[in-house]
Amino acid sequence: MIVLTKLDGKQILINEALIETAYETPDTIILMNNGHTYIVAETLDEIMKKTIEFRRLSRRRLTNNEQ
Repeated sequence: MIVLTKLDGKQILINEALIETAYETPDTIILMNNGHTYIVAETLDEIMKKTIEFRRLSRRRLTNNEQ
């Protein structure tokens, strides 16, 4: 899961695997597979970087647990 910031400044955890679509209008809107919508302060680039880093860390943990 990745930490994102709603426009009111509150942080939320989003399951990055359930993101269906994200776009900027200029606010960043995230549409989830379950139909929920979130408007967040982060840009698309920031969301992609957080998602990549989360998946990288998850793979490392899996690899370390297998050894």
